[in-house]
Amino acid sequence: MQTSTATPFITNDESLKSLVQEKYGAIAENAEVGGCGPSCGCGPTDLNIPTVMNEDYTKLAGYTPDADLALGCGIPTQFAQIRVGDTVVDLGSGAGNDAFVARALVGNAGRVIGVDFTEAMIAKARANNEKLGFGNVEFVRGDIENMPLAGDVADVVVSNCVLNLVPNKPAAFSEMFRIMKPSAHFAVSDIVLGGDLPKGIRQAAEMYAGCVSGAILQNDYLAIIEAAGFQNISVPKEREIFLPDTLLLSYLTPAELADFRASGAKILSITVYGEKPSIRV
Repeated sequence: MQTSTATPFITNDESLKSLVQEKYGAIAENAEVGGCGPSCGCGPTDLNIPTVMNEDYTKLAGYTPDADLALGCGIPTQFAQIRVGDTVVDLGSGAGNDAFVARALVGNAGRVIGVDFTEAMIAKARANNEKLGFGNVEFVRGDIENMPLAGDVADVVVSNCVLNLVPNKPAAFSEMFRIMKPSAHFAVSDIVLGGDLPKGIRQAAEMYAGCVSGAILQNDYLAIIEAAGFQNISVPKEREIFLPDTLLLSYLTPAELADFRASGAKILSITVYGEKPSIRV
């Protein structure tokens, strides 16, 4: 009987976080030396996961090629209603791609703060910002579940294909709510599910770092946002992500793959908008 070439399974929050740091640290470091580039690590089974999700930033004001590691699954700034003078917080800021696009929107009067869990990404983002010379953009290292930011600081929060990587999503959205000013709003692009994924995909380490295994059902995702206290929640953009059979067969047997295709389950990229109430309730 043929079996899948499954990768090591991940079973607890701390190992998940360690995996994310390891994988995305390797991406940042390889990008510096012209290595494997925009893939989730360099292993043979995790190639091209982000690139099938990533959208084209090249025509956006503020686009910085050195900051674009092709790790996103949307363009949250398109729906973030960012205004001149706003303070924008970018969660999981990576090498600074969305932060620099946000900087073009807030102008000299605004402020952009990028938060990332991976030291190598922070170093790359800071190096990119030093080249650009922006005095109102900063990058800080921190866990999204417990951010090193004061409360009521952000007019707008954006995030791109990051919150699905956070093990404790209710804590992450609660922290997002805490750092936002009353009447502030957010736009996050993320990966969610329309149906159940096979166990092999859910537990495979590289697929988690590729933003797939950490995803949850779309309805559950939106319920977490609502439970955190946000209102006027909407999904202005949704698109299906198709992962090729050649990739999935690294995690599933042919029979499991056939069952998955027949189930109608989908992997979706969505952009969600929501607002913090003006008065605490």
